Amino acid sequence: MSVPIRYSIEGRSASAIARSIEEGARAGRIAPGAALPTVRALAASLSVSPATAASAYRLLKGRGLLATAGRRGTRLSHRPPLATPPALPVPPHLRNLADGNPDPALLPDLRAILRGLRGRGPLYGEPDRRPALLRWARRDMEADGVTAEHIAIVGGALDGIERVLQAHLRAGDRVAVEDPGYTAVLDLLSALGLIAEPVQVDDYGLRPVELREALRAGAVACIVTPRAQNPTGAAFDPRRARELRAVLSAHPEVLVIEDDHAGPVAGLPALTVVQPRQERWAVVRSVSKSLGPDLRLAVLAGDGLTVARVEGRRALGAGWVSCVLQEIVERLWSLPATARRLRAAAETYTRRRQGLIDALARRGVPARGRSGLNVWIPVAEEAAVLAHLATAGWAVRAGERYRLRSPPAIRITVATLRPSEAERLANDVARALSGAGRRASA
Repeated sequence: MSVPIRYSIEGRSASAIARSIEEGARAGRIAPGAALPTVRALAASLSVSPATAASAYRLLKGRGLLATAGRRGTRLSHRPPLATPPALPVPPHLRNLADGNPDPALLPDLRAILRGLRGRGPLYGEPDRRPALLRWARRDMEADGVTAEHIAIVGGALDGIERVLQAHLRAGDRVAVEDPGYTAVLDLLSALGLIAEPVQVDDYGLRPVELREALRAGAVACIVTPRAQNPTGAAFDPRRARELRAVLSAHPEVLVIEDDHAGPVAGLPALTVVQPRQERWAVVRSVSKSLGPDLRLAVLAGDGLTVARVEGRRALGAGWVSCVLQEIVERLWSLPATARRLRAAAETYTRRRQGLIDALARRGVPARGRSGLNVWIPVAEEAAVLAHLATAGWAVRAGERYRLRSPPAIRITVATLRPSEAERLANDVARALSGAGRRASA
């Protein structure tokens, strides 16, 4: 079967070929991660010149739809920036430890807050930022050593990261990122036409030597997670934060973005690598893990120019973050019961995370997870381990989507893992690793 028939790729011009591939992705005929034909094969099948086929691929790469995977060739992005058929849900007979969600039972109940909301929100031209929310945000940031003279409200952590990147970077710029790192950040870079420069992560976050190398290689920005790093659970300690600040001090022109997505439920204090010499920076703190994913709100502190650009660009598009959401978050933050609930959630996640790590260690299985909602387990072959665990009744996440150069692993979300389940899961993981053939070192 020829390549065009297989994928229904058509067209005689670069734009028509690109449009055909995009439509195939949108309709689900070309699955995320699917290998596309080589330039020569595509050109021969469509009876066009190799230059035309190559130009079509360049158009799609610039839009973030295609990714070059070395010897694996050119593939459709795992998460192309367009609406595609939804991924298949986790089968109901499997225990879902794959989705990365917080435990719903540990989130605050919004019903009383919703009943107590004030009347209408602002009209066009009226103030669209709630002063009390900004005061809470500034106090929270400054308690963790983050300068919060300039602060913005954005529609979640990724919204803030995207707006900061667009405020300063252009397609083709290199960005130092964690490896393994959060899939949505990697996908966002691809969609913006930015080049990810992988930096190895250990239990304490970015490794300073590798970050220094990435900056010397031309990275003009750096995205870091201070705690609850997804997927490994890495978190800065004071020594690592000092080492990273020292590296960044030699590159004050580099844009530094801190993604503190888990905030107060991470299980460890927040430490920042932003230092006074940094010219352009932003610290984004979301409420999604602590108060609930549907509260699409995050606070963003940064230098004056960065915050001004973020707010200015937002004003031209979305306008503002709903003041209804702002009021809900403000009221929750003001309640002593919320503070108690967040402390209890952080302690619960820590017990569940450490309980699994300890159970795995008793079976000789190394695992990582200093903070947050996930445990990262090195394996020799991801697909085989996932298949073994599915047979045993568990759904976990393959590490491939999180990795650039780092070795294979699986991610287990422990947010809802009951203590009674940890021993059985550890047994099944150990059997899966043995059944997969050999165990990878940490």
